[in-house]
Amino acid sequence: MSQIANHWFNRERIGDDLYRIFEPYYRWHSRANIWLVTGRDANLLVDTGLGVASLKSYLARFLEKPLFVIASHVHFDHAGGCHEFDDVRIHADEQTALRTASQDEMLLTSQYDLLRQADFEKLPYADFSVAGYTVKPCPQAGRLQHGDVIDLGDKAFEVLHLPGHSPGSIGLYDAAAGRLFSGDVVYDGELLDELEQSVIDNYVTSMQRLLEIPVDEVRPGHYQSFDRRRLHTLVESYLDSKKAPLCPAEAAQPD
Repeated sequence: MSQIANHWFNRERIGDDLYRIFEPYYRWHSRANIWLVTGRDANLLVDTGLGVASLKSYLARFLEKPLFVIASHVHFDHAGGCHEFDDVRIHADEQTALRTASQDEMLLTSQYDLLRQADFEKLPYADFSVAGYTVKPCPQAGRLQHGDVIDLGDKAFEVLHLPGHSPGSIGLYDAAAGRLFSGDVVYDGELLDELEQSVIDNYVTSMQRLLEIPVDEVRPGHYQSFDRRRLHTLVESYLDSKKAPLCPAEAAQPD
């Protein structure tokens, strides 16, 4: 029988205004990064994890200011805790899915088989079971569009619509700091572009856009952060993998 976790979240302070929050007892290669940015007038939360424990309670001391909660996309490991918060926003293409908790669009139906009991080193509470896990609806979720700005007073983040992994995948870009929160658009691991709602052509276009953005630090939806050089390496590797192979006649042409 699995042990019950005495705490579900861990927090790592990255800088004066940035924290990475994660769920340490969920399998490392699937657990999402939850990013908290503190600002002068408001704070920003990027993604909310699985929703199996109260993230809102864990963040109690950060709720004295208004809190913008942004879902980078609707998949269960990123949007599971959104229902707890008042000011929640997601791209328009996935707003209905978050409002209604579409288990299919959240990748929780049996065809995906992405969540298993063995994925939990410890349990969030005594009677937790994957079989009974669902993401709760978030009917208060507002919509985001490309170009919208999330203003914290002393810093601002532009919404970048970067579809491909999912229809409503977004990044949040702070041009002044050269900082990008990339969700699942790009991270330092195997990128998923063959899900039911993934569109590889859109993914290629989104990756090409990333090469044009002056980024110094990338804070991804999974794994470790990285710099511009690593971003370009990851993007170019992805684009190279999607190039159409030459036909025999083209391949035979001399240089």
